[in-house]
Amino acid sequence: MTSEELKAKVELALEEIRPFLQSDGGDISLISIDNETSVKVKLEGACIGCSVNQMTLKSGVEMTIKKHAPQIQEVVNIG
Repeated sequence: MTSEELKAKVELALEEIRPFLQSDGGDISLISIDNETSVKVKLEGACIGCSVNQMTLKSGVEMTIKKHAPQIQEVVNIG
């Protein structure tokens, strides 16, 4: 898989989860993919400072990204 294909899969995963974040007044942006194993994202809007954002990041975002791109090992919020 090329890095462009990987990026497309990660973006697809973010598009899948974005409506849930937006319904709570938040959003998410892809910042980078490092070594094709680590994804950096930035939680935005109401997601900043939200007490459940770490849980959302791990259970929702990371799980969805891994479903689309199994080689991803971690998702980090740089917000």
